[in-house]
Amino acid sequence: MKRIAILIFAIAAAVVSVCAAEPADSVKSRIVKGRPHHPEMDEKVIVGTDTMNLVIPERNFGRYDRGLFNYLFIPKKQWSFGLMASYGEFDAKDVEILQALKDFDFDGKQYAIRPTVAYFFRNNQCVGLKFDYTRQEADLGHLSVNMGEDLSFDIHDISYYSSKYSLGVFYRNYVGLGRAKRFAIFNEACLSFGSGSSRFKRPFDGEIRDTRTDLTEVALNFSPGLCMFIMDYISFNVSFGVFGVHLRNEKQITDGVEEGSRFSSGANFRFNLFNINFGIGVHI
Repeated sequence: MKRIAILIFAIAAAVVSVCAAEPADSVKSRIVKGRPHHPEMDEKVIVGTDTMNLVIPERNFGRYDRGLFNYLFIPKKQWSFGLMASYGEFDAKDVEILQALKDFDFDGKQYAIRPTVAYFFRNNQCVGLKFDYTRQEADLGHLSVNMGEDLSFDIHDISYYSSKYSLGVFYRNYVGLGRAKRFAIFNEACLSFGSGSSRFKRPFDGEIRDTRTDLTEVALNFSPGLCMFIMDYISFNVSFGVFGVHLRNEKQITDGVEEGSRFSSGANFRFNLFNINFGIGVHI
C-alpha cells in the first residue's frame, strides 16, 4: 500500500510540474479559443487609436480545424448607414409578340426605398433598424384577345395600386475573407412589422367596382449575402432571401361595404430570385 501511495504521489507531482512549466497564457488561450494556436492569430492591426486582433478568436466546439479564420472586417464601435432603392417600369410598347393580342394598352411601375442604420457592438457583428417602403401601380386601359370563336374576350379600365411600409430590427454577422478587409460574407436575421393597403378597380355589370384591402404583417427573414468595400468607407452589398416566415391579417372592403377578413401564415424555404437586394453602405 505504501508503494502504491508513493507512486500516486509521484504521478501527481509530475502533472503539477508539467502544468507549472507551461505558460498560463497559452493554456488559457487554448481553453478560450477551443482550437490549436496558429501564429496568424497573434497578428495585430491598428484601427483608429485601438489595437485589435487581425483574426477574431472563436470557439471551435470540437469541430475539425480546417485552418479557416474570421478576419476582422468591420471593427466594433462603428456606425453604418445604408440605402437601397429600386425602380421598374413596364409599358405596352415593349411587347411585340403574340399577334392574337390587340389594342394592348398597359402601363405598370414599381419603386421601393429601404434606408438602414446599424451599430457594431462587436467586431464583425451589428444590430440595426431597417425601414422599407414599396409602391406598385398598374393600369390596363384596354386588352382585346382574339384566338378564334372559342376564346375571344375584351377587358378594359382595370387598375391596381398598392403601398406598403415596414419597420424591422435586424442582426448581421460578417465573416471576413482576407487580410485586406475588402470582401466578406454575412448572414442577416430581420424581424419586421409592416402595414399597407391596395385598391383594385374593375368594371362589373356596367359599373366600376372598387375593392380596398388593408393588411398587417409580421415577418422573420434570413438573408445571406456578400459585402465588398469599393472605397475606404463605402461598401456595396447584395443579399438573397432564402428563408422566412410570416403572419398576415387582411381585411377587404368593396364599395364601402366590408366583405370579410382573412388570417394567413406561411414559410419560404427556397432561394427566391425575386428577393435579391442591392445596396450601398457608408461606415463611420
